[in-house]
Amino acid sequence: MASLKDIRARILSVRSTKKITSAMKMVSASKLHKTETLCLNFLPYKNALCESLANYLNSLDEKISVQVAEQRPIKRMAIICFSSNSGLCGTFNTNIAKLASEKIDQYAYLGKENIYVYTIGKKITDYLQKLKYPIHAHYNNLLDNPSYDEVVKLADMLTELFISKQIDCVELLYNHYKNTACQTPTSEILLPLSSMQLTRTTKSQPLYIVEPSKEEFINALAPKLIRIKLYAAFLDSFTAEHAARTTAMQIATENAEEMIKTITQQYNKKRQEVITNELLDIVGGSEALRQD
Repeated sequence: MASLKDIRARILSVRSTKKITSAMKMVSASKLHKTETLCLNFLPYKNALCESLANYLNSLDEKISVQVAEQRPIKRMAIICFSSNSGLCGTFNTNIAKLASEKIDQYAYLGKENIYVYTIGKKITDYLQKLKYPIHAHYNNLLDNPSYDEVVKLADMLTELFISKQIDCVELLYNHYKNTACQTPTSEILLPLSSMQLTRTTKSQPLYIVEPSKEEFINALAPKLIRIKLYAAFLDSFTAEHAARTTAMQIATENAEEMIKTITQQYNKKRQEVITNELLDIVGGSEALRQD
């Protein structure tokens, strides 16, 4: 049975852990507030660009061919997986790992050489490498130094691969941030742009005048939408990560508090037992002396 010294050491250990988890919760909550604000401020730009492009296409009498919206049979595809670089964020990485495995298995009929997997986050990179899934490239440094310019480079590279018909589809896998307690594993088609993203049902359309030509204007604007959609997914996943870690550390802190209470009760019972035994020894010794 554990001694009083052992129990005291355990209490100190749990208290130390509680301080760490509490500090991590506050740090994550601070980062969450920052990324959530950035994400919410970025969404209006994304929505405005989608709306402008859709409105312009609907204002045209003739049908314009949009390179990044070309629908064709899937022979080669790219999967972009978002995770975190570190753990202690609940099921955040586990959910993405499970979703990634399902998607890769779903497209297994294409052959491993025709599935280009790009990872953003050390956790999903390590997971897929451990299972010997093919990884075309990883961009783990994006999470250490979040940068729109770096995301743009990745988006432009994927767009070029799609336009040159080296890949026929690009799918994003990430955790969608709903609130601090809920992050949903999500799959989203980045390329080709769906007809829903380029269609708006409003009847009245403004008159647009563009130069040098309608085709060049559309095919110059549409890739910018790809950039914004990829960056929005990046911000969404980044925000969800901090939310998941905040929740996980909050739960860990509460569990530590409960454990401290339980161990303290155990310590008090043990201490009371020791005192009772000492009193019994004293009383027994006193009775023995009286009998002598």
